[in-house]
Amino acid sequence: MKTQNEIIEQGYKALVDSLGVVDAIRFIQHFSPGEVNYTEEHYQWLKQKSLNDVFQDIEQLGKDNLDQYQKVIE
Repeated sequence: MKTQNEIIEQGYKALVDSLGVVDAIRFIQHFSPGEVNYTEEHYQWLKQKSLNDVFQDIEQLGKDNLDQYQKVIE
């Protein structure tokens, strides 16, 4: 059985071998958490919006991002 570190190393190697260094880094950054306190940020953001505004934003985001992954794949 492999250790967690061995699996992580093998995964990074597979990404770099498959995507190249730059695109592997871009892929990892997509899933890496940032340094932001999201809970605090969302509370401040939600204070300024009505529930209806939030629903409209979510609906629009879905329309705007229908092909977001297609662009990366092509």
